[in-house]
Amino acid sequence: MVQIYKTDASIRQFIDNLSKRNAETSKEVTESVAKIIEDVRLGGDRAVADYTEKFDGHMSEYYELPQDEINNALTNADDAFINAMLNSIENITDFHSRQVGQGFINTKDDGTILGQRVRGLNKVGLYVPGGTAAYPSSVLMNAIPAKIAGVKEIIMVTPPRNDGTANPDILVAAALCGVDRVFLMGGAQAIAALAYGTEKVPKVDKIVGPGNIYVATAKKLLYGIVDIDMIAGPSEILVLADETANPVYIAADMLSQAEHDTLASSILITTSEDIAVRAKREIEKQTRNLSRSNIIEKSLSDYGAIILCDNLAQAISLSNEFAPEHLEVFLENPLEYVGRLDNAGSIFLGQYSPEPLGDYYAGPNHVLPTSGTARFFSPLSVDSFIKKISYIYYTKEALAQAKDDIMLIAEREGLTAHARSIDVRFNADNGGK
Repeated sequence: MVQIYKTDASIRQFIDNLSKRNAETSKEVTESVAKIIEDVRLGGDRAVADYTEKFDGHMSEYYELPQDEINNALTNADDAFINAMLNSIENITDFHSRQVGQGFINTKDDGTILGQRVRGLNKVGLYVPGGTAAYPSSVLMNAIPAKIAGVKEIIMVTPPRNDGTANPDILVAAALCGVDRVFLMGGAQAIAALAYGTEKVPKVDKIVGPGNIYVATAKKLLYGIVDIDMIAGPSEILVLADETANPVYIAADMLSQAEHDTLASSILITTSEDIAVRAKREIEKQTRNLSRSNIIEKSLSDYGAIILCDNLAQAISLSNEFAPEHLEVFLENPLEYVGRLDNAGSIFLGQYSPEPLGDYYAGPNHVLPTSGTARFFSPLSVDSFIKKISYIYYTKEALAQAKDDIMLIAEREGLTAHARSIDVRFNADNGGK
């Protein structure tokens, strides 16, 4: 079960062990995924069908779901679920609508015009797990900012269930978010089909959404052919607590992440030895009553920790070093520390802002950087679905003012053709007037 670390040496040992969790994908998985990608690139829909039969056992009734099937899922859904989804959609839409950026144009006195155009991508592929791990909330978190960004078409792919049908909750989310097309396919073959396009599946500009190691590896290998959201690692939570924290809440929140899988990481950093001891005791007590206790115990034993720090400055510094996916702040007056918490995917302030609030409802996106990449990556947002195009207009007079500087820099770089491209416009012997 989870250990308490008090010395710098033991903390460093835990951090080293945690970093091993982020080892490169195994050679066997990479080779397998690379073959699937190449087969789909060459064989298109036939290859996707072959892999569907191989991995899922049989073909579904539909390859692309008719719109009527999607609408029927919404019609047959219970009112309570639809209302919960609509409330979540309202919050997510409100938050992401505030992220919309604008282009600009800058006109100077000499006639120069500089500007930037912002537009949504044409087509985006959304991968949604569809088996036992079916997450309609992921549809909301990916499709809503894409729509707000102005993406013209969202193509959703999801693996069929054992009976060959789509998960109805996922279809409800797709209908409510305005997903344009839905294909029943999964795994690396679905990622390859979206990246290269087939006779029936459109080629997309970007692929987003969670998946297993084969899906993640396919996204990684195809980055450059297509854009992706991020390479997601195992789930993480870090709780930053002082003596005012409630150990019952701490334990419940750490366990909510540990139950994801055995590679999940749940960490408590506290300045209070009393809280450390009571939280450990509470974790052990609550684990006994949970259905996934075996997974939780393995996760906490390998990648969980309670770290006791001498002071709050040390605790905050260590939190920034971990750069966790989810950071819960159980400190007195938590809003005072926002400006010092530099590295985290999403920050949950106070003891009544638990991580599931962000997963499903509050509004900020739950697609977050993991494995310490919150040091330089941001959550999924409207910006993830737009591209920026700069433009330049110079008059001859404006270029004349700049030409000597440009030619000097080009010649210093040894790029004489670059310099001539400027000079030819002013040299009468070369046609300049």
